[in-house]
Amino acid sequence: MMINAKKIEEIAKQVTDAIPPSIKNIANDFEDKTKTILQRKLALLDVVTREEFDIQTQVLIKTREKLAIMEAKITELEAAFTTGKKTE
Repeated sequence: MMINAKKIEEIAKQVTDAIPPSIKNIANDFEDKTKTILQRKLALLDVVTREEFDIQTQVLIKTREKLAIMEAKITELEAAFTTGKKTE
């Protein structure tokens, strides 16, 4: 799973910017460790990227369309079977 690295970078930068300049070295180390910990913890979550979600949404839409076509065909075949008509 890929987490939006830019968003993590923004959060880490905001934390760093809030720290006084006199302790920037500690802040830089803190920023690096914060990013690492956030990425590690977020990777443990059972989530997908927005791109993966959008792709699966499109797959689902196409699958539903095909299912609707198949259901209509089955209904047509059932009707033809019960009336004894031949279908195309």
